Amino acid sequence: MFDIPTIETARLRLTSLTARHFDDYAAMLADPTSTRWVGDGEPLDRGHAWRSLAMLLGHWQLRGYGMWALELKDSGAFVGRAGLMNPEGWPDIELGWMLKSEYRHHGYATEASLAILEHAWSQLRVPRVISLVRVGNEASDRLAERLGGEHIEDMDFCGSYNHVFAYYPPYREARRAAYA
Repeated sequence: MFDIPTIETARLRLTSLTARHFDDYAAMLADPTSTRWVGDGEPLDRGHAWRSLAMLLGHWQLRGYGMWALELKDSGAFVGRAGLMNPEGWPDIELGWMLKSEYRHHGYATEASLAILEHAWSQLRVPRVISLVRVGNEASDRLAERLGGEHIEDMDFCGSYNHVFAYYPPYREARRAAYA
């Protein structure tokens, strides 16, 4: 079995999704404001939430990276999920996030995503990570830009039109400047 690393930030613990997260996870996926911008945009019932959780855990086994549960370090409260995904048919490794409604607009997605990008560069050594942001999801557009994402194209993917933001390792800018 693959060991999912734990990452700590100033306020968050990024840890393996487990059965103890399931009630909060299922509640998040039942909330239409959480699912509006992912998949078909519809909330999920508990059965589909369970399958979603199992798929996210299986992704770690198949790819060696995936989604983490986000917990507040001080209380252990489940904030949401964030991580890297690249299921079959995806255009590249994608950084994604979803927070429970009461934890939005506190900077948690930014904090988690910066730690995840650092993990992608330093541990996975990937050349690039993308975020697919459904057109109209202005909050996620702003987050991708705050993270240093470069809007490289728009694409129709899985039945919706998306902005594609690309993130490159921090040394990319230094290399570019050195050869300019």
